[in-house]
Amino acid sequence: MEGGYGFLLDLALILLSTKLLGLLTQRFQLPQVVGALLAGLILGPAVLNVIQETEFIKDTAEIGVIVMMFCAGMETDVNELKHSGKAAFIIALIGVLAPIGGGFALAYFFNQPGVIESDATTPVFLQNMFIGVILTATSVSISVETLKELGKLKTRSGNAILGAAIIDDVLDIIALTIISSMADSSVSIGIVLLQILGFFVFVAVAGFLFYKFYIHWVVKAEKGMHRQGFFVFVAVAGFLFYKFYVHWVVKAEKGMHRHVIIAFVFCLLMSYIAEVAFGVADITGAFCAGVIISMTQRSQYLNSKFDVLSYAYLSPLFFASIGLQVTLPEMTPAIIWFSVLLIVVAVLTKVVGCGLGAKLCHYQNYQAARIGVGMISRGEVALIVASKGMALGLMGNNFLGPVILMVVATTIVTPILLKFVFRWGPANTPPVEKGFSETYAQLGVLRSGIGVKEMAEKAQQAAQQKK
Repeated sequence: MEGGYGFLLDLALILLSTKLLGLLTQRFQLPQVVGALLAGLILGPAVLNVIQETEFIKDTAEIGVIVMMFCAGMETDVNELKHSGKAAFIIALIGVLAPIGGGFALAYFFNQPGVIESDATTPVFLQNMFIGVILTATSVSISVETLKELGKLKTRSGNAILGAAIIDDVLDIIALTIISSMADSSVSIGIVLLQILGFFVFVAVAGFLFYKFYIHWVVKAEKGMHRQGFFVFVAVAGFLFYKFYVHWVVKAEKGMHRHVIIAFVFCLLMSYIAEVAFGVADITGAFCAGVIISMTQRSQYLNSKFDVLSYAYLSPLFFASIGLQVTLPEMTPAIIWFSVLLIVVAVLTKVVGCGLGAKLCHYQNYQAARIGVGMISRGEVALIVASKGMALGLMGNNFLGPVILMVVATTIVTPILLKFVFRWGPANTPPVEKGFSETYAQLGVLRSGIGVKEMAEKAQQAAQQKK
């Protein structure tokens, strides 16, 4: 397109195709991210070759991944993380270590000259380790939707899956931070660990000051003076405040949009500081910024605003950009075998790893199987990690296709296996998806003259019918 406006047509095609294919995959009970990936594959060099990954697409996709990780941080329940307990931590820890080991072993045999040629620039050891790091990322959203459908979300197994998934996300971020920092060969492991420690100390201090100067100050102001405010603290080279934020934001109750602007600025600054000042991945900074925001009273409002931005524009562009990087001629027999084995390793390491962790925490065999299967699915986090690794030279282009196939395959197989394993075990595990009042209201028993005993009997009958 003449005049240098071809990016507008590219953008229109990407957004339209990702939406249409997203709706199509949704009809098959698959997440829309699969449709977005397919859109990138079809539009890119792999099929039609009508769109190439330009600097505009690359830069916008980078903002997209930052916003997505920011939203993931805002959705993190800090209280749930605190109360998830030792069992969830053990399940998550073994469920992270097993995929790292399995992925490393698989990559060790395939990432060699004459087998699969990698164009990554980092040492082979780090490349192999990075394949394992990709396999650690669990996308629990598929499992949650399936458990809701089965009425098993609030069972012991369901709660364990949710708790372990939260801790799993934190461990994934730490693993990515470590290996991305080690990608710089001029930096020793001691310096890397100090950088990581320094970053998380910074996050803790920033979070504490954010809580102290924002939560307490704003809550008191809103209760006593009926005004809204926002104070953002961030530390850069010893300068911890930007006091003009307070004077600019704290005005009247009409300034809700200022919260969104300042939150976005906070996210970008944390991402920049993480990458530049500490040598930590920018998405780690974005995730931590989201966790800090999640502790404020405006977290739901802010999350809803950023969700719209991510859903309508940034997220489709990011996932499509990944598909644009795949080329079919690279799918040699060795890569096809690697893809198949990567899927097998991805499934088995989560089932065995998380299942073993559950057994160590005294879960029954059928419960351990449910927990392991519930942690199989990989999704957007694995793709985000893969994209970041390619940018850092930790993974070659030849390995991107297998990673995408692994994500799609585990997304498809997880709900099928979950429905199967929940048929195994005691038949008297009651679904407690809904509260008592909601269940009784649907049964039509909340009326005068119905006793507690009769209500309980009807609720039990309804539960049995659901099975």
